[in-house]
Amino acid sequence: MSIEVNNESGVDVDAEELVRLARFIFEELYIHPEAELSVLLVDESVMEKLHIELMDEPGATDVLSVPMDELTPGAPGRITPAGMLGDIAICPQVAEVQARGAGHSTAEEMLLLCTHGILHLLGFDHAEPEEKAEMFGLQRQLLSSFLGKDAPLETTE
Repeated sequence: MSIEVNNESGVDVDAEELVRLARFIFEELYIHPEAELSVLLVDESVMEKLHIELMDEPGATDVLSVPMDELTPGAPGRITPAGMLGDIAICPQVAEVQARGAGHSTAEEMLLLCTHGILHLLGFDHAEPEEKAEMFGLQRQLLSSFLGKDAPLETTE
């Protein structure tokens, strides 16, 4: 499995914990062990450029996901095919502000955003109420299991 974290944000982030989380999610959702994921940590100016380029929206955002091979979760006895899951960009500066507002640590917010980004890469969305309930329920379940405690509820998007 190739999970790479590149920190270009200028903020000290526990990249190894993000890799452990991604591996955990891959195992829980039956993602092929050779699936590839890239996590890029960027500052606010880079995130704003990406946000405009990818979503045509101004301002820095917390997390952006760019799926590659359109992989979806597997099931017991049926893992996904190997392939490129995609890329996630996370802005630790935005995560820090959101964490303060939500009353949890920046580290927990970073894990929340990474989980959120991976779920988007796997085809989950939250545009409709039913989709949001499914995605955020799975997000909370995955994070709670990984952390061994109640997880932060959701991103502030």
